[in-house]
Amino acid sequence: MTTDAVLALNRFGVGARPGEVARIAADPRGWLRAQLSQPAAALIDDPALLSSDAAARQLAQARRAKRDPAAEPAAQAVDPGQVRRTIGRTEVAARLAHGVATEAGFVERLALFFANHFAVSADKGPVRVLAGAFEREAIRPHVLGRFADMLRAVQRHPAMLIYLDNQRSVGPGSVAGARRGLGLNENLARETLELHTLGVDGGYGQADVTALAAVLTGRGWVPPRADRPDAGRFLFSPNRHEPGPATILGRTYEPGGLEQGDAVLDALARHPATAHHLARKLATHFIADDPPDGAVARLATAYREGDGDLAVVAAALVATPEAWDPAPRKFKTPYEFVLSAARLVPGIGAGDGRTLRALAAFGQRTFAPPSPRGWPDAAAEWLAPHAFKARIDWAAEACERAPPADNPVALAEDAFGPLLSAATRREIARAETGAQGLALLLMSPEFQRR
Repeated sequence: MTTDAVLALNRFGVGARPGEVARIAADPRGWLRAQLSQPAAALIDDPALLSSDAAARQLAQARRAKRDPAAEPAAQAVDPGQVRRTIGRTEVAARLAHGVATEAGFVERLALFFANHFAVSADKGPVRVLAGAFEREAIRPHVLGRFADMLRAVQRHPAMLIYLDNQRSVGPGSVAGARRGLGLNENLARETLELHTLGVDGGYGQADVTALAAVLTGRGWVPPRADRPDAGRFLFSPNRHEPGPATILGRTYEPGGLEQGDAVLDALARHPATAHHLARKLATHFIADDPPDGAVARLATAYREGDGDLAVVAAALVATPEAWDPAPRKFKTPYEFVLSAARLVPGIGAGDGRTLRALAAFGQRTFAPPSPRGWPDAAAEWLAPHAFKARIDWAAEACERAPPADNPVALAEDAFGPLLSAATRREIARAETGAQGLALLLMSPEFQRR
């Protein structure tokens, strides 16, 4: 069962810590299934982290003080840019620290998967200070719950509404639209159908995109510059919502404001195309860049029969034979590489500034995916020579800073057991120093793939 323990920790989880393979070797699949009754394991509890509304208000206050000549000198000295950077660094460090410490690596990988599924980017305006809170508030509480509840939470979070411009979308026939001549912005509706639910081949058309955009009007936030106790929070504005019924995918939804939109989202979450789209993405992430059709079908069936219960789908993934093929078929993303390295090599300093800069050099700046599609999940996207060299440089530097390693070969055997090749064992054994041996371990094929 040692081989299955290695796969459980590295393919399903976020990497092995010293001694962990031996600890779960008696029942690796049971270890994974037990995590599915621990929803709190996905939550990040750190008093240094701000809620999304508190972060938005803090940034707004710094901006106001900077412009106000009557403000106290201490307030004027607070740089809004520094506020953004501090909030961002704190979020990334807390996320990495949680990933390093967690006993529930499967739950953490699911959280990272769904955060990427509902991608937002800190490169867009106020999302800079909201991205980490978005993941903590809208994604992580629902990782082992119903997909419909996660979808609702996402569609009510300021980070997503700002990122996909829904606060600019106004029903043409609404009070605000008629008075000011405003209209729809279809970004959120299009990505909801194409990326978040049905998938690009999910059977919808342009008329469905337009109708969903109308249904989602009115969803926005209270700008943090407003002098209100709910500043920075979600707000539904009836005066901006398109009145009347809406027909989407052949079904008509009666008028109902916010509830009309929730009814559409629930129907999209239950749609068979959504089950297939999510099943294929999960199989791609956990099994192979080109996943087996049988595995996709089993996951889609679990999703439909479980009414979108993500814990049921995760249990089906554990039961999927193709997921336990010992041949490594997935190449670690930069974030997975750094996180798993920090778990295996204590004291590697995953949350410090050097590591954050390295992630950017690898091509995966945390909370800043290149588009609403999120980060790519295929090996070809991460194998560019310059990015791989950046991994080598980081591994060498990080292992020099880590506590001395008495026996890197023993650590490699501890982490990979029978999956450690003779060639890798030999190269690590030839290392001139313990730090060099650790770096060779981190750059080995066994470590780079999962």
